[in-house]
Amino acid sequence: MRTLILLALAGLGAQLVDGSLGMAYGVTSTTLLLALGTNPAAASATVHLAEIGTTLMSGAAHWRFGNVDRKVVTRIGVPGAVGAFLGATVLSRLSTGVAKPVMSLILLGLGVYVMVRFTFRGLPKDRLGKPLRRRFLAPLGLLAGFLDATGGGGWGPVGTPALLAGGRMEPRKVIGSIDTSEFLVAVAASLGFLLSLGSQGIDAVWVAAFLLGGLVAAPIAAWLVRLLPPRVLGSAVGGVIVVTNARTLLPNDVLHVALYGLWAAALADSVRAHLKERKAAGTEPVDERQPVAT
Repeated sequence: MRTLILLALAGLGAQLVDGSLGMAYGVTSTTLLLALGTNPAAASATVHLAEIGTTLMSGAAHWRFGNVDRKVVTRIGVPGAVGAFLGATVLSRLSTGVAKPVMSLILLGLGVYVMVRFTFRGLPKDRLGKPLRRRFLAPLGLLAGFLDATGGGGWGPVGTPALLAGGRMEPRKVIGSIDTSEFLVAVAASLGFLLSLGSQGIDAVWVAAFLLGGLVAAPIAAWLVRLLPPRVLGSAVGGVIVVTNARTLLPNDVLHVALYGLWAAALADSVRAHLKERKAAGTEPVDERQPVAT
């Protein structure tokens, strides 16, 4: 029972982060299952089965709050499903020992770029609203879906920073669209695992525990991302990418503490810059206790 409670809480926390920052559900949940001794294929299968329910709930909530670009969901989600199915079917024969550090290095670079750009420049507006081309979204979805299935997580860490770096979508719409399209990826990966593995190593009770926690957190996360300022949200997402992938590449606790400190400083700077922008735009709340000049 203690394990089930832990899994449910992990699912809740992972979905809260994933639904508000566009990543981390698969990475967090798979890491926990591997620590409990589950083999990689079964761990990824368990997480993806739970994600069918959590991504459906999360996508519906994001849609309700206006965080979704329907065209982006289709153009990245369908190739993502193809990639996820392929990744699931070859996981038992694929060595990710080399692929993991390479992927982490690429993501670390993207994370640094996103965090620096949003911390010091805010939301890029020169390309905001311009359509994302299918020739960019399709390969991105295929790669992200494949890595998501083979690594137990990767759809958000690959898709979210890539779309943010393009500067053509608001952060909340990037996160909402990535979370919504992940439903297609989860379904395809689950089918691939079930066809390849059957039910071997998959504990239905563990799936249910992850699912329950995620269902509770999904609507809260979708509401939260709608309220967060884009500049702060961009810095937060970039920081998650940086510290997560730095732990894979550089197993040094002192360095990790320094990175967390830099991330906190970047967030604080983004908040200050956002408040300054609000004040300059005249949207700062008025203190009714002060006398009004006549």
